[in-house]
Amino acid sequence: MSEGVLEKIPNKLDNTIYCIYTEYEKDHTKPYTTILGCKVSTLNTIPNGMVGKTFEGGNYAKRIAKGNILQGMVFNEWTKIWNSDLDRTFTADFEVYGEKAQNPENAEVDIFVAVK
Repeated sequence: MSEGVLEKIPNKLDNTIYCIYTEYEKDHTKPYTTILGCKVSTLNTIPNGMVGKTFEGGNYAKRIAKGNILQGMVFNEWTKIWNSDLDRTFTADFEVYGEKAQNPENAEVDIFVAVK
């Protein structure tokens, strides 16, 4: 964030930040890929050092993490998800840091978990 990476993303639709978990080796206890970025209108231009990904739609369970981001409220919600009985697909899960996440002390982050 301090390097101004978001400003370098071409064709950005808005300033919502997505944290995507994908390319799971097996489940959340094994290696997977994390991508931070924004939704864009096209992937025609991808700057050096960045990646462009598209994701298929699917079924998702939505959870909302509420509270202080700096005190681990997103991690706490993931702990609940990991311990839940959700029938996960481990394809692409994501967090959405939108308008309601701007105040880190009183934030809401939507978490979408891919399910069967």
